[in-house]
Amino acid sequence: MSTEIIMALIMNLLLLLSSAALVRSGPSMLPLKSFKISGNVTYDCIDIYNQPGLDHPLLKNHTIQMKPSVSRFEFKNPTDNNKTYKKKIRCPDGTVPILRNSKDYITNPQYFHPLSHERPGAHITGVRSNNGPFRGVEGWFNGYALNIGKDEASYSEIYIGSGSDEEVNFISAGFMINPSVFGDGRVWSYGFWHGKDGKGCYNTACPGFVQVTREVPLVKPFDLKPGVPVWLRYSIHQDKYTENWWITLLSKPNVDIGYWPKELFNLLNNGANVIGVGGVVKASPSGSSPPMGTGKFPTEDERASAMFTNIEALNSNYEQRKIDSFHMEKLLDSPNCYGLSIGKGKPFQRTQLGFFFNYGGPGGNSCGV
Repeated sequence: MSTEIIMALIMNLLLLLSSAALVRSGPSMLPLKSFKISGNVTYDCIDIYNQPGLDHPLLKNHTIQMKPSVSRFEFKNPTDNNKTYKKKIRCPDGTVPILRNSKDYITNPQYFHPLSHERPGAHITGVRSNNGPFRGVEGWFNGYALNIGKDEASYSEIYIGSGSDEEVNFISAGFMINPSVFGDGRVWSYGFWHGKDGKGCYNTACPGFVQVTREVPLVKPFDLKPGVPVWLRYSIHQDKYTENWWITLLSKPNVDIGYWPKELFNLLNNGANVIGVGGVVKASPSGSSPPMGTGKFPTEDERASAMFTNIEALNSNYEQRKIDSFHMEKLLDSPNCYGLSIGKGKPFQRTQLGFFFNYGGPGGNSCGV
């Protein structure tokens, strides 16, 4: 697969500017309990066997996997004095939290062809490896409040994928600020998939993702003060026995949020060819590119700009390695607007943070296309 194709795969699948309603609801999914997080954000506790993700035609005979076959190691937070993911929801046993639909969300999605070489206004900063097959990727990263226009988007994510000129399978997760999807400018956690026959979506906007935990939804907003980050450590990994693709919040204790069933994909059965982490932005039609990370270029102070740390991958034998132990490519397509600084901390910091990098920048009107 050529570099241009891989770049197009990564860029275009992560830059949907609008989506279908975040979840549909109906009489068969009456909530047992609901949680109103803010004015426009309510989670309904839906019977796990009647959740909307199972309505996908490829999952007609699917049996829910309640937990991964092999648990991941718990992770110690390497950061100090920063917010981490706080649980505010605890649905009753046998139910899972599903974000309620709202008519305020745009329902006409704009999709970009995954292998198109045309990416006007899209920019990416980070690292990746196409030395697969890989069974997973994980990273510890932060999200910051930014001033993002209604027709712009800014992401921090981890991703896996496989594809060719004709077809692509892809999964990503992380933070994004995308007013055209959520109707506001907050930082949200998210998940995205693209599978067989070009089908896929954000979060639970369409059937496919299977939620299993009753405490941590796949999609969640964060109310952040300027300059104060929220941290996540996510793992996307393929189950060794079922071949489902799990997303796990690595914490104390770990939370296996849910998974994208293997039935959704036709190019990921034997792992993913590409893994990566980093930031992505999509400019407005006027040509102005939004900020990325903290909105500032990386500096010598690693804690002063957006960061990815402890970036690791699972190889084809499910062995966990730092991402730089594989052939790795640095991605920075608009140095006028964004920057990338690879692991230049002191020896103690490098040991504590594993492989890490800082990234981001202010964007602007001279970022190119």
